[in-house]
Amino acid sequence: MSAISKEYKRVTVKSLVEMKANKEKIAMLTAYDYTMAKIVDHSGIDVILVGDSASNVMAGHETTLPITLDQMIYHASSVIRGVERALVVVDLPFGSYQGNSRVALEASIRIMKESGAHAVKMEGGSEIQESVTRILSAGIPVMAHLGLTPQSIYKFGTYTVRAKEKEEAEKLKQDAKLLQELGCFALVLEKVPAKLAEEVAKNLSIPVIGIGAGGGVDGQVLVTHDMLGMTHEFSPRFLRRYLDLFDAMNQAFSKYIEDVKKGDFPSKEEQY
Repeated sequence: MSAISKEYKRVTVKSLVEMKANKEKIAMLTAYDYTMAKIVDHSGIDVILVGDSASNVMAGHETTLPITLDQMIYHASSVIRGVERALVVVDLPFGSYQGNSRVALEASIRIMKESGAHAVKMEGGSEIQESVTRILSAGIPVMAHLGLTPQSIYKFGTYTVRAKEKEEAEKLKQDAKLLQELGCFALVLEKVPAKLAEEVAKNLSIPVIGIGAGGGVDGQVLVTHDMLGMTHEFSPRFLRRYLDLFDAMNQAFSKYIEDVKKGDFPSKEEQY
């Protein structure tokens, strides 16, 4: 933590830049519904990401590709109603911004107007430059995302670490600089070597938030359901589980079933 730590009543894109300047780490988690968002926001989290990971976590899809713009707006509007302090960033889903900047702008406007979110996030570098520029021209803040980009999983064919080779690392550094110059307010780096991520963070004035990108960046993001141990089949090296809710919830459900079957629930005190 920095010696300078400011208490923000409402976190904004400007707040994140100030945090980086003050060397205060940024904490970011996901949420997809009102109840979880309310709890996460109450904890004092800086940023809540309404991620397209909802496609996996909430809908059970193998990849993030199937989730639609309408579904992302539904999740985002649910989250917004539970948040008082955190900055809420919403992923633009696959197909809503690649290759057509007008479609990208329309999708971003819908997210902002219909959900009340504060910013959008999109994957890619120079190949989405036109879309980034057009969205920013409408006054919509953009968080960028480089490294492992799950929406491109069928292009890469694997979820392994990205930018280990020199050529890909150089492109990532160039893309990061470009995205900052275009006006993105922050950058997520996913599953890249820690040394590379630290170099990128040091060379940018905007905050760099990592997931599987080491500790040399300006903040960290995890999927809430993963760090709470609600999911148990997903165990990448970068994931730290702070609770084991999978087992705890199963124990609670089993006890409830047992009490119902035995007639112990409801008790006399639990009846009208």
